[in-house]
Amino acid sequence: MVSSANDRPRSCNPRHDSIPKVAGFYAFFTNFLTNLRHASRTARLAAVPNHSSSCVSALRVTTSAFFLLILTLTGCRNVGFPDTPAGYREYAYVANSGTNTVSVLDLVYLRADRTLQVGNAPSALAVNPERNEIYAVNTGSATVSVIDASANHVAFTLPVHRQPTSITVDPTGHRAYVTNTGANSISVIDLDQRHEIVEIPTLPQPASAALAPDGRTLVVTHSAMGVVSVITTAPYTPPTLSPITSQFEGVRATFPGCPGASAATILPDSSKAFIACSGAHHVMALNLSAAPGSWPAKQNPSLMTDQLLTLLDVGRNPTHLALKPDGGEIFVSNFDSDSISEIDTQSNQIGGTYMIGTRPMHGIVSRDNTTLFVANSGADSIGLYSIEDGKLVSSLHTGSGPSAMTFSADEHLLLALDARAGDVSVIRTQGKLGPTLFTILPAGSAPTAIVTKVIGTRASAH
Repeated sequence: MVSSANDRPRSCNPRHDSIPKVAGFYAFFTNFLTNLRHASRTARLAAVPNHSSSCVSALRVTTSAFFLLILTLTGCRNVGFPDTPAGYREYAYVANSGTNTVSVLDLVYLRADRTLQVGNAPSALAVNPERNEIYAVNTGSATVSVIDASANHVAFTLPVHRQPTSITVDPTGHRAYVTNTGANSISVIDLDQRHEIVEIPTLPQPASAALAPDGRTLVVTHSAMGVVSVITTAPYTPPTLSPITSQFEGVRATFPGCPGASAATILPDSSKAFIACSGAHHVMALNLSAAPGSWPAKQNPSLMTDQLLTLLDVGRNPTHLALKPDGGEIFVSNFDSDSISEIDTQSNQIGGTYMIGTRPMHGIVSRDNTTLFVANSGADSIGLYSIEDGKLVSSLHTGSGPSAMTFSADEHLLLALDARAGDVSVIRTQGKLGPTLFTILPAGSAPTAIVTKVIGTRASAH
């Protein structure tokens, strides 16, 4: 484990540096010493005519390296990043399933901060929006590691059930829901007391779950069965006000016909859910039951039940759904069609399908709803799609196999997991020349998930 970013003195902030690479100075200094030794050896051979030109070349290289070293040591040049207040701390957390670790990356000074040992095969991460905690799901250990983000260490390990694969945290930060694929259940976790409240039985092999913003509904995918189930939950209330176990009623509806059901997303008003059917070329659209006594329920009693709205025909092997923050559109990454499909969430219709790049597998939309970034894992690139103009604007080179992505809190940085390379590409989103690759930070073997957290404030996580 390396020392904390706060424990080390710094002369300047690499987000304001003219030399952004985290390992750049170390590599440069190593090359400088190598060139110096080479020049000294060559100088000793200067009496031999055949070596004179080599001596001059070596001395030129060493002289250039020396002046670059002086420039590196004597100051930083601002490259347009916004200033951060004194004491501001923000980190990215990367789950490395191949090394049973979570990498912690400092997003203020753009460097690796430390590596945390967690359970076996961490496969998913979640951020608590109200406290300084990160949760890592350890599929091979049937546990959840609780990471104290203020100190960046593992504070607690929660036992769950066989093969946990996903976790979602409610907006209050008091509860989490963990899908136990091998136990055919969902663990409801009390994050205050750090223990399981109840285990909800599900259909076989729940893969992932999405919690409705109103806290009333959990949409669960069952990839192996090609089924989507809907589970009744309840908004958080203090345990003294109502019995906890009475708030969970189990499975209330099931919807077959979604082969390879994987990613699910729910609209901000909790009215609809959309699920990628990765084993086919469809996205399933569901109406989620309205709350009893709500205005929609009073106006239309049929909205009191969950309903299949339609199956939308998209590209082959849809792997990810990127929802605009305003909820108006969803962008589907069609892995085997090298395209994205645009879904109008109001009309439940396809607005269009567009070529985006090779093997797209993840998308993310900017907070202002104008730009879609798509990780093209087969092209080692990120495609920039202008939502307003309806076209691909540019393509950015990344490391090998970009997959999951997330923004920093101010969205001046976009972080992309490079699954094959075991590192993270850091994209500067608002440079003078547009988005550009700024640096690459190390992670671990087989990274599977990435989240960000601002310490002391609400997280901005994707």
